[in-house]
Amino acid sequence: MGFAGKPKVGMISLGCAKNLVDAEIMLGSVLQRGMKITARAEDADVLVVNTCAFIDSAKEESINAILQAHQQRGLNRRPNQKLIVSGCMSQRFAKELSQEMPEVDAFVGLDQVSQLGEIVEKIVTHQSHASPKSYATDGTDATSDEVNLAFTETRPTYIPDYDTPRFRLTPPHSAYLKIAEGCNHPCSFCVIPQMRGRHRSRPVQSVLAEIRGLVSEGVREINLISQDTTYYGMDLWPKKAGPCQPVDSTRGPTLAGLLREIQKIDGEFWVRLLYTHPAHWSDELIETIAQCDKVARYVDIPLQHIDDLMLERMRRETSRAHIENLVDKLRSGIPGVALRTTFIVGFPGETEKEFETLLNFIRNTRFERLGIFKYSQEEGSRAAKMPNQIPLKRIAYESARAKIGSELRLLIDQPHIARSEGDAPDVDALVVLSKAAPVGEFVWRRITGSRGYDVLA
Repeated sequence: MGFAGKPKVGMISLGCAKNLVDAEIMLGSVLQRGMKITARAEDADVLVVNTCAFIDSAKEESINAILQAHQQRGLNRRPNQKLIVSGCMSQRFAKELSQEMPEVDAFVGLDQVSQLGEIVEKIVTHQSHASPKSYATDGTDATSDEVNLAFTETRPTYIPDYDTPRFRLTPPHSAYLKIAEGCNHPCSFCVIPQMRGRHRSRPVQSVLAEIRGLVSEGVREINLISQDTTYYGMDLWPKKAGPCQPVDSTRGPTLAGLLREIQKIDGEFWVRLLYTHPAHWSDELIETIAQCDKVARYVDIPLQHIDDLMLERMRRETSRAHIENLVDKLRSGIPGVALRTTFIVGFPGETEKEFETLLNFIRNTRFERLGIFKYSQEEGSRAAKMPNQIPLKRIAYESARAKIGSELRLLIDQPHIARSEGDAPDVDALVVLSKAAPVGEFVWRRITGSRGYDVLA
């Protein structure tokens, strides 16, 4: 049965920041159609679970969230609440899930994120829960699951624009901005290209227009994201770029060129680079960051491993020599830069020697921010040994203590909580303030002490 008036829509979004932007676009389309948004799942007439499928644990979390949402609508006596599943798991597994999870009323593909409002309007008028569907947005409903779930057979092509409606789920002073979608790299541990399609960049003017709009709304931190941020613009070149092509603005649009244009935008803000790939860094990009004071001295560059044989097995399209040279260039070319990286341990075929090579590299390089992904978490595996063999906390604590006495520019997240240029939202360390400061503003403070990963000011 339908609902009296406009329905309320709730959202449970799982996974990465890129998925969060998709959630914001979906909610923006809901508002555009005159519907309301609720943060309370039990109050929603339609509840959307935006899923992640990057690794097995993410799939399990997504499935549990779907089942719990269905269970809760029974416990809350909301039998008419509709349940929609979106995101990467829906894109890749909707056909299988439609058979295994009849409690789901509709599955939404990644090309449909900007159409959720239309889909909700259709689903609330649908009379039966008997067969989960995906709803077309061309004015008609398809008549079979094979047609409805056809999006699982094709790779997505959608990419947002500067005027795409969004309901931001981040604090008012911080935002994620997706500059591209999809990925062309063949990494053997990753299915992102199959789920999200080939790399496709937004036009430079589209990105700049969105940044101007965010800055005018009072946003002070803009986190540039995509599956491969450093490849930005290369898919738009007249002549095709190779898989390991360095940033080169003489050939067409690039991340370096985009940053130079961002630097010209009026206002007090910084932009942060997330999800860069080591294969595409160039001297031009490093010099551009050093010259642009609106680009945070922070680089997120997932390396995954350092041993050449492991990099080859992972199909990372890079080498140990390239990585070590790049780290040296980043640190010498961008004074004060904070490097964040991630590594995969326990990858199939990894030997004790390759594992030790990675341990030694981490000890010697001393990244300012480091994440470890355990490919295998079986007891006794190399992955399980990782926390005991690398003094991760000691390196992080020493890095925090090294800041004592320095003056840092801080962005205030809460009256007594801030972050520096070297700290991305949600994943890095914090600055604890002794004296309250206005939320969403920049302040300068002297670091007076440290407490574990965090520092005091």
